[in-house]
Amino acid sequence: MPDYVPVDAVQSVADLLRPEVATRMTRLIQGINPGAGISRFSRAIVQQYGLDRLGYHFENGTQADCFVRYEQAHARREWYVVPLWHPQFLHHSHRIRPLDEPLGLLGGQDDATLIVSEPFARDMPAPLLEELNRLSPGNEVISELDHSICRDGMSALQAADAWLARSVAL
Repeated sequence: MPDYVPVDAVQSVADLLRPEVATRMTRLIQGINPGAGISRFSRAIVQQYGLDRLGYHFENGTQADCFVRYEQAHARREWYVVPLWHPQFLHHSHRIRPLDEPLGLLGGQDDATLIVSEPFARDMPAPLLEELNRLSPGNEVISELDHSICRDGMSALQAADAWLARSVAL
């Protein structure tokens, strides 16, 4: 939920059913591809909370469809629900808050984790592998790096170098 929608008006998925909220909400929930977990969870949420009875509907699309729709709705300050995961670049450029989801259909929040393939790890010097094991960038940093790549046009290496330069400067 965009941060400009007051928390006291919409804090939970169930709040989307309140008449004073439903009249302000955009009913389209723009998603990504049908096989994505967030898409399956979003469709289930629309049905199990009864949001479909008030005209809310989830539509699959591309990631670009979802991101552009969010940015357009945000620019118009629409009351709008977006099915996003974290880390993701929109979290770097916008303050987006999760809605409480009491039925637990989303299964919790993701956390950014470094993964190194076993063959690659076998070829790494032990001190480097130990350093990588201690590295825990977190969702905010990964969202920032994702923004640098997806919105600023940087390569992954350029984004990492720029982030490291800023981090060392702090």
